[in-house]
Amino acid sequence: MAATGKAGQAGASQHAYLDVDQRRDIGAAARAKVPPGSHEGWTPPPGREPVTLLEEQDKSRDPDLVPVRHSRMQASPLTFYRGTAKIMAADLESTPRSGLEVQLCGDAHLSNFGLFASPERTLVFDVNDFDETLPGPFEYDVQRMAASFTIAARNNGFSPAQARSITADSLAAYRTAMARFAGLSTMDVWYARLSENDLAKGIAAAAASLASTKKNAKKAKRALKTAKKTRANAHQRDSLQAMSKLAEVADGRHRLVSQPPIVVPARDLAGMYGISAADLHRVISDQFAQYLGTLQADRRDLLERFQLIDMARKVVGVGSVGTRAFIALFAGRDAGDPLFLQVKEATESVLEDHLPSQFAHPGERVVQGQRKMQASSDIFLGWSTGAQPGYYYYWRQLRDMKGSIAVEAMIPEGLSFYAGICGWTLARAHARSGDPVAIAAYLGGDSEFEHAIADFCARYADQNELDFQEFTEAIRSGRLAVSQEA
Repeated sequence: MAATGKAGQAGASQHAYLDVDQRRDIGAAARAKVPPGSHEGWTPPPGREPVTLLEEQDKSRDPDLVPVRHSRMQASPLTFYRGTAKIMAADLESTPRSGLEVQLCGDAHLSNFGLFASPERTLVFDVNDFDETLPGPFEYDVQRMAASFTIAARNNGFSPAQARSITADSLAAYRTAMARFAGLSTMDVWYARLSENDLAKGIAAAAASLASTKKNAKKAKRALKTAKKTRANAHQRDSLQAMSKLAEVADGRHRLVSQPPIVVPARDLAGMYGISAADLHRVISDQFAQYLGTLQADRRDLLERFQLIDMARKVVGVGSVGTRAFIALFAGRDAGDPLFLQVKEATESVLEDHLPSQFAHPGERVVQGQRKMQASSDIFLGWSTGAQPGYYYYWRQLRDMKGSIAVEAMIPEGLSFYAGICGWTLARAHARSGDPVAIAAYLGGDSEFEHAIADFCARYADQNELDFQEFTEAIRSGRLAVSQEA
């Protein structure tokens, strides 16, 4: 058989094959052209109207849920930041870019990292929200992540020095991890992951270091207890646990509970969306059939062993509130074998105002981006097109050992540790789709990059507080509506 040439041959791959020296030269050239230190000294672009940008997003969302979104965002500058990916995307457009691109999460704040189950049924820690995913400058995700640590540290009452140190820890972890990935084989980068055992060892080591002084012994003990509880709770978050909270028995059959406006079952949705119950049932069946067609054959066969029992609209998150999100209850061998899937509306990424997308279907954009970035992705990831023009969805499991970190309760040492694992995780996600050799060469072996981005983060946190004040004033004046059901 004739040799087919290099894997990066034209027509076979979007990546031209370059050797390590060539890739390193690309990073070095980018560093010379756009020094890492150029990120220092950020000032807000002229003509910023943050509340107007949020109002633009609100126009495409379910009107009865927009007040819920505002209520959740007004809790603190940190929760406000979680809902402002569109604002930050506009702010980042004018910041320096190295020209080194990766698959971006698009909203890589610290609460969009967490625990979930791998297909092998072990817990892994990874990025877990991809509504805004799109290819783009690696700096965008790094800035979004690092600024969230500055804002979280301030939210927790830490000193300016502690906030800057924690932010720098996330950046240093990203830089050193990328340098490590630059030295690994392509397949080793692809298979790298942070398992629950890796995480447990890291937490134990950090706690032991903290407990080295008598003063911090109690802090270390509490940190270990919290970590073990988080891990145990994640193992318990499955479809059976969801069934106990989200379902009830009526006339001898399971159905989803009604808790409006947060949970609204399909039996109550027909009037809300202006269609009959029979038409709604047909819409749901058509959506499910479309979704099945996007799955691998083995996973489609597996899911076809379940029967769809009920469906409901269920509000989730902070930034996503108001976009349509549903849960679907399925039964396997019997009612004691439930499966919950989540169906989330996929809209254009907030980055698409500034960067191109290769996908016409936003749901496919989300799914393909997630698969590129995560070390282990949900086996039931898929997408469908809505019955109403302009609506698109992606599907995934609702609760599959998912666990989140309560950053608001963290002490400085805990947030610093968390910053480190998030920085490592983001570097690993970027190394899968981007060029770790070029990015590592750009970042260099010194701390210039983290110093410059930490400066950006402090300035951006200041601006976020001003934006939060403008947002809360818009609520007080009646410009933005709020709801008590948040």
